[in-house]
Amino acid sequence: MRKIREVLRLRFELRLGQRAIARACSISQSTVHEYLNRAAAAGVVWPLGEEWDEQRVEQALFGERTVVKRLPEQVLPDFPALHSQLQQHRHLTLQLAWEEYRQIHPEGYGYSRFCELYQRWRRKQDVVLRQVHKPGEKGFVDWAGATIPVHDPVTGEVWAAALFVMVLGASSYTYAEATRDQQLSAWISAHMHAFEYFSGVPRLLIPDNLRTGVSRACRYDPDLNPTYQEFAMHYDVGVVPARPRHPKDKAKVEVGVQVVERWIIAALRHQKFFRLADLNQAIRELLERLNQRPFRKREGSRASVFAAVERNALRPLPAEPFDMSQWSYARVNIDYHIAFDANLYSVPYTLVQERVEVRATPTTIEIFHKGQRVASHVRGHGREQVFTQREHRPKSHQAHLEWTPSRMVHWAEQIGRHTAKLFERILAEKPHPEMGYRSCLGIIRLAEEYSPARMEAAADRAIRTGACRYQSVKSILKNSLDQQPLPEPLPLPLPPSHDNIRGAEYFE
Repeated sequence: MRKIREVLRLRFELRLGQRAIARACSISQSTVHEYLNRAAAAGVVWPLGEEWDEQRVEQALFGERTVVKRLPEQVLPDFPALHSQLQQHRHLTLQLAWEEYRQIHPEGYGYSRFCELYQRWRRKQDVVLRQVHKPGEKGFVDWAGATIPVHDPVTGEVWAAALFVMVLGASSYTYAEATRDQQLSAWISAHMHAFEYFSGVPRLLIPDNLRTGVSRACRYDPDLNPTYQEFAMHYDVGVVPARPRHPKDKAKVEVGVQVVERWIIAALRHQKFFRLADLNQAIRELLERLNQRPFRKREGSRASVFAAVERNALRPLPAEPFDMSQWSYARVNIDYHIAFDANLYSVPYTLVQERVEVRATPTTIEIFHKGQRVASHVRGHGREQVFTQREHRPKSHQAHLEWTPSRMVHWAEQIGRHTAKLFERILAEKPHPEMGYRSCLGIIRLAEEYSPARMEAAADRAIRTGACRYQSVKSILKNSLDQQPLPEPLPLPLPPSHDNIRGAEYFE
C-alpha cells in the first residue's frame, strides 16, 4: 500500500497532476483518479498522522477486499527474444518457433494468430517518440559502462573507479563523479553532490533498474530501494525507473554517458591517479569544458541553456542534507539477535525466526517488523560485538543473568557466615565461577525447605568434611546429619621406635 501514500504525497505536497503521478508511481491515471476520489470520500487528508499505518489507509479507502478468481490467460510469446533469434539464425522459421512455443504452452495461440501478433509487434518497433522535456522537470541518472583505473600508492594495487552521470532533461546539463564502487552509499552520495552542483533539484528522477535504486524491477510496479525512497522524500522528488530493457526511456543519460566517456574518460587515458579526490578534481575541470562546449545543431551550450531556462525552474535544496541510511533484511536468530555488519543486535524475543527490516545510519541501527520499529541500538563499528537490551530477553533469561557471584554470596550471608563461606568455596574451586552457579542455585532452593539454623549447620558440616557440593548438602539435610555432632578426629599415632629416629634429648 505504499502506492496510496505516494499518490497522496505527490498530489498534495508536490502539486503534480494525475498524469504525472501515474507516471511516477507506474500506475494508470484511472487508478490515481480512483485513489484520490476514495481518499476524499473517506475523509483522508494529507499529511497523515502517525496513527495512519498502511493497513488503516487501505481499509479506509477500500474496506475489506475480496479475492476474485480470474480465468487463466494465454501466454504471449516473447517476441523480442524471437526476433533476436530470427536475426541470428537465418534458417529459423516462424513455423518452427511456433511449434516450440506450443510445446511449452499447449494452450497458447494458434499458428495464424501467432504470426499475426508477431508481425504486428515488428511493425511497431521502428516507431520512436520524440520526447520534449520541460525545464526543471526530469533528471536522468546512470552509471557509465567504462571505468577509470586508480593506483594504490602503497601496495600498487589497481582498482577500477565507477563513473556516475546525471543529465538534466531540458538543457542536457551534465554532472559526472568517480566513486569507489557502485554500492548504495556511493549512489546516494553522488545524487547529493549532483544536486549541489546544479544548486537545485528536478521534480523527477529517471534511473535505470539497478539494484542500488530499485529493489524489484517491474515494468508496471517497480519497488524502490527503501533508502532511495527516503532520499526522494527528503528532497521532494519523484522517482520513475525506466522500463526494463528499454534504454530509450532514458535516452538523455544514455547519450550523456557516451559524451562523458568520449570527452572525459578518453581525455584522462594518459594520466595516472593515486587518489579518488585527484581523479574527481580532473573530472571536474573536464566537466566544465564539456558543459561550455557549443552545440553542433543549435545555438548555445549546455551551460548557457541551463542558466537561461533550467536553473530557476529547479526546486530549491532542503535546509538539511540527507542523513543517509541503509536498508536491508535479516532473520532473527534463536538467541533473539540479528547479524548486521559482523555485529549482533537484539530484538524482542517474541520475534524469533521472523524476517525484519534493518535501517542502518552511520550512528544508529533501527530494526522494523511489519512497518513498526521494534528496536534501536547505537551502531558498533568493530567486529563480533554484541548489543543486547535487557527488556528484549525473556523473564527467565533476565532472572538467570541477575545471579552473579557477588549476589549469590550476599544472599548466603543473610543466612549465616557458614553458608556464605560454603558459596565462596564452591565458586572458587571451579575453573570458572559460572560452573558453580547451579550448585549455589540448588542450595538456595534448599533454603526454601529448611530453616536457616539447619542450613548453617549443614554448611558448616560440608565445609569441615570437604563435601562442598549441592548433592552433599542435600544429603546432609535429608538424613538430618546436620543435627548430629561431628565425630572427634582420631589422635595421630606415635611413630615406631627406630635407631635412626632421634629423640628430643638429642636437641638439648
